[in-house]
Amino acid sequence: MINNIFALLFLASFAIPYIAPKTFPLLSVLSLAVPFLILIHIIFIIYWWIIGVKKQFLLSALCITLSILFSYFPYKFNSKKVVSGDDLAVMSYNVRMFNRYKWIDIENIPGKINDFVKKEDPDILSVQEYYVTNEFKIDYPYKYVVLDEEKHNTGQALFSKYKIVNKGSLDFKDTNNNAIFIDVIKAADTLRIYNIHLETTGIKPSDELIGEEESKRMIGRISKSFVKQQDQVEKIGIHKNNCAYKVIITGDFNNTTYSWAYHHIKGDMKDSFLEAGEGFGGTYNFHNYPLRIDFILVDEKFNVNQFTNFDVDYSDHFPIMARISQ
Repeated sequence: MINNIFALLFLASFAIPYIAPKTFPLLSVLSLAVPFLILIHIIFIIYWWIIGVKKQFLLSALCITLSILFSYFPYKFNSKKVVSGDDLAVMSYNVRMFNRYKWIDIENIPGKINDFVKKEDPDILSVQEYYVTNEFKIDYPYKYVVLDEEKHNTGQALFSKYKIVNKGSLDFKDTNNNAIFIDVIKAADTLRIYNIHLETTGIKPSDELIGEEESKRMIGRISKSFVKQQDQVEKIGIHKNNCAYKVIITGDFNNTTYSWAYHHIKGDMKDSFLEAGEGFGGTYNFHNYPLRIDFILVDEKFNVNQFTNFDVDYSDHFPIMARISQ
């Protein structure tokens, strides 16, 4: 019976990308649990195999097979690395205000992030939860920074080695979150790069297992966040569809690959991790649970030559970088 319930939940998760959060808010929350459901079915497969119950074994085996066929399986076994002399290195990093409020017990995190970025040397750097500090002083010839002075004076930033010929902010309403963009010229091409930070769910690395009432409140809060994300995603979609250039979308989606938000932002674009990454690809440090909520999506005309998840503990997010070419 328990196995059947988990199988139904897993099958229901396939509908999440196609049902808007405003239509069924609670279903959208299930997207966060898909890796857990897959793990449960792996455990069931081992259990039923040991005790010799073939019918139930086949049910969980079917779920795992579907997860692989539809790119639901959270682990990617093969990476890709192509050497290209003319690729574009794009990094996305939620820096959590450079540890402004000392969440992490490490000295001079802004300086350490500064040194890390210099070492990796991306051509485009997309930063979420950016905060102006003298310890972070990377030298890029072009940049675009949008801060909300009324809300902690934080925001988003895009740094570029290539000339910025256009820029703008989508200015989400009633939120700390936003989406900004720049148009840059590389060789004979104009490219658009978005830096998006969708509505925050309120899940924190410090959260522990909680009781029933607290769980209900958390689920309700996440549901409201996903509903708000829908408005933001729709606004991004309209803006992107009016762009005549090849597009790169970077940022913190505060949602997973199983969500309506990811599905609608991605469209026919390539997910750099799926193209060239390896492992779980987790980008958010939440009790070793493989949450991949930060993304670099690229126009289908690009080739993704390499993708890297960096294991540095300077934020509650991990930086990611993709190398792409045409």
